[in-house]
Amino acid sequence: MRSILLLALWLVACAPRLSLVDPGRPPSPDTWGPQAAPLEWWYVSAYLPEEGWAFHWAFFKAYTQLRPEIANTLLGAVNPGPFHVAHIAVTDLRSNQKVFVERSDVPQGGATVRYPPLYLEMPSEKGASDGWKLWQEGEAFRLVGAGLDLRLTPLKPPVAHPPGYSGTEETGRMYYVSYTRLALEGTYQGRALRGEAWMDHQWGDQLAGRSATWDWFGLQLSNDREVMLYRVKNASGEVVQLAGSWIGPDGRVGELKNLRMTPREAWTSPSGRSYTLSWGVEGEGFSLSLNPLREDQELLAASSQVAYWEGPVSGAGTWQGQAVTAKGMGEFVAGPYLPGP
Repeated sequence: MRSILLLALWLVACAPRLSLVDPGRPPSPDTWGPQAAPLEWWYVSAYLPEEGWAFHWAFFKAYTQLRPEIANTLLGAVNPGPFHVAHIAVTDLRSNQKVFVERSDVPQGGATVRYPPLYLEMPSEKGASDGWKLWQEGEAFRLVGAGLDLRLTPLKPPVAHPPGYSGTEETGRMYYVSYTRLALEGTYQGRALRGEAWMDHQWGDQLAGRSATWDWFGLQLSNDREVMLYRVKNASGEVVQLAGSWIGPDGRVGELKNLRMTPREAWTSPSGRSYTLSWGVEGEGFSLSLNPLREDQELLAASSQVAYWEGPVSGAGTWQGQAVTAKGMGEFVAGPYLPGP
């Protein structure tokens, strides 16, 4: 009995001390290193209209504390994490093709996460010869993996999106900072690419597909402004948060006031899940009509057990009475995905 008690005390002492979002303390926009949070992710995406090409890369870090059904087992107690997952999706609009690949270091671990400077690496899997990496290189970032070799240079300073987080106490919250416009140069499988990208960092305790689902846009406007839109739903599908921000040509960030996101046209995927892909968005001083460039963008991620739609979008509307166009990415989370045996 004494040995069991000592083991229990040792496991408690070794468990990581994780912190949640404090709604009264917004994050610094310069927070890009790993945080002591149950869940964290870094995200890079781009839609390049001139190239007819888009991509999405995400790197997740999670502790078992986020999943009680795992944390409350001996395995969860002995090895609380962190564990890591990475996703890469590439869309070629010219050939009408999408490629999605994913990696995980569960259960053995092995990914590298360090700072400063930021360095993230998902190691090679059996049969593969490349590690997937994102790292800071001076003022820029490099992203390599699955045929990608990109250099990303911020054109504006990072921002914290008002109110500083997404979600509610019910759904869990995630701190949220972004580089909303980066110059992109590089190659994909030897093909030269040039355009603009978007990069996020979020951390907190919001479990995608379970405690929360959402509809999200990261948009770059033709007037050198950017718009972020977030519509968070609880486990019952009720909208519990509607948040949006604008970023000016000088990098200033502000809240989109009187925001409304109106679903228009939905699409049913081959898996039977429904995604609203066309939207009307309006608020104080602006309005946009947004549509997908390709419908079949559902990603069934076995590594993170989430079904979501991720793909390029475009739109048009007005900003302070002036005509604008919009380009960027949409992300719509449908719910959990539990692959069969």
